[in-house]
Amino acid sequence: MAVLRIAKMGNPVLLQKAAPVEDPTASEIRRLAADMQETIADIGASGLAAPQVFVSKRVVVYRIIAARIPPGSGLEPRPWTVMVNPVITPKSETKTPVWERCLSVRGLHGKVPRYMHTGISYQDLNGRTLQHEAFSSWAALLQHECDHLDGIVY
Repeated sequence: MAVLRIAKMGNPVLLQKAAPVEDPTASEIRRLAADMQETIADIGASGLAAPQVFVSKRVVVYRIIAARIPPGSGLEPRPWTVMVNPVITPKSETKTPVWERCLSVRGLHGKVPRYMHTGISYQDLNGRTLQHEAFSSWAALLQHECDHLDGIVY
């Protein structure tokens, strides 16, 4: 495993739509996910999209640690999760402005309108399709990371 370099705002890899992963069970995808996890742990972040580490593939790795859960949110910690080819579906009609940071835009914060209740469908590293719902800052985190897969930097 390795700690990977983070692409900074303005890099062309962050501006393009990432390619779908044809085989989520491929060893290169498993290795990428492990390196992304190590990178997140090293930085102390919550999530990372593959384009942020110069790989234009539809892969997101995230976790939610207890220390980052807003009080009263009703959220629980989430273990390391690898999402391959994720698709987000809003479960509400309105968006709420949420303060966000981005590893590719160091030192700045931005207020981004996000759905506070979403569905997410993705493949895991065993090729299974998984679906669940996310809410509050968890839903915002998933939207932020999936935006990177579509060439959007907040």
